[in-house]
Amino acid sequence: MSKFNNLALFMIIKREAFNLIKEKIEPGKVLVIYGPRRVGKTFLLEQLIKDDFFKKEKISFLKGDRKVVSDTFSSGNLNLIKDLIGKDTTLFILDEAQKIENIGENLKLLIDETPQLKIIASGSASFELASQLGEPLTGRKKTIKLYPIWVKELIETKGKLFYEEIFEQHLIYGGYPEIFSKNSLREKREYLEELVSDYLFRDILELENIKNSKKLRDLLTLLAFQIGKEVSLNELGNILDLHKNTVARYLDLLEKSFIIINIRGFSRNLRKEVYKTSRYYFYDNGVRNAVINNFNPLNLRDDLGQLWENYIVTERLKKQMYQNIFSNNYFWRTYTKKEIDWVEEKDGKLYGYEIKWKKKKEKPPNDWLLTYKNASYKLITKENYLSFVV
Repeated sequence: MSKFNNLALFMIIKREAFNLIKEKIEPGKVLVIYGPRRVGKTFLLEQLIKDDFFKKEKISFLKGDRKVVSDTFSSGNLNLIKDLIGKDTTLFILDEAQKIENIGENLKLLIDETPQLKIIASGSASFELASQLGEPLTGRKKTIKLYPIWVKELIETKGKLFYEEIFEQHLIYGGYPEIFSKNSLREKREYLEELVSDYLFRDILELENIKNSKKLRDLLTLLAFQIGKEVSLNELGNILDLHKNTVARYLDLLEKSFIIINIRGFSRNLRKEVYKTSRYYFYDNGVRNAVINNFNPLNLRDDLGQLWENYIVTERLKKQMYQNIFSNNYFWRTYTKKEIDWVEEKDGKLYGYEIKWKKKKEKPPNDWLLTYKNASYKLITKENYLSFVV
């Protein structure tokens, strides 16, 4: 049995978000930590308050799903709020912030009256939390997106040789933190099936008044088989017996609740470029495989290319987030079927990456380099992927 299966590893994985929090936190600002359910936000915050970096802080840690906390913050009474968090508090942490009505207005009130206070607010329902925090906290907040475990976090915790040992499991079962505490592949699978059944749609069902998750599950199943392909709203609507506007709404909700990632087509100069469609990726391969009920080993899979592309995309996004790489991300394709899987636009340049499991002779599309003089092209394979995602 791989050493991948032990509780100790789960407890000591060094989350890269620690460094971002230390970098971004400051008085008079709300540091908002978004992320999927069960991705480890609460555990991260609990570990954070034990870190030496914060040992001089007077910390108040409250949970927004407790009635006394929700009632106090919803009241808008600043004196009651100060009494609850403690008047000598220097660092206030509010977990499950999306559970509190008008939380943005009340955090703004708290900041305005106590500008020396540092605040961290976390939540899983990005669309609910963002709508409450967005306008009231304009100019008063910073954000961090917490992803499932990043490959770099595993390598830094246990070393590169260890990661090579558990690479296939990471590719198939994904990076949700609790996966690393399970003692068998069966337990990993059961955990992911429970996650998809009981937690994946909870924010959407609770906050958007959608009564039945079956259509959402069916939609995700269709997307799981279209990794790396353009998605047609009309086609999805016909299959699901839904209006395309309803499909678009569901896709938006799934994206805002950190289940899927929407990547648009890139176009600047050519009429024949496809740019009005989207490709969708899953935040986590384990969730994607649970949706389609396929945890077969790599040598028995017929979707290895899709699995690999989803893995590379999500690990690259983690690197961008945690290393402050500011980039606009796209795919590129022409109507003549010339394409590049992943395009990054940053610092006035274009970087094109083709994602393949195995190395082979691959020439960049002529239209890409001829049309965009500031563009480059690189093939990402199993032989060289680590430098791209770490």
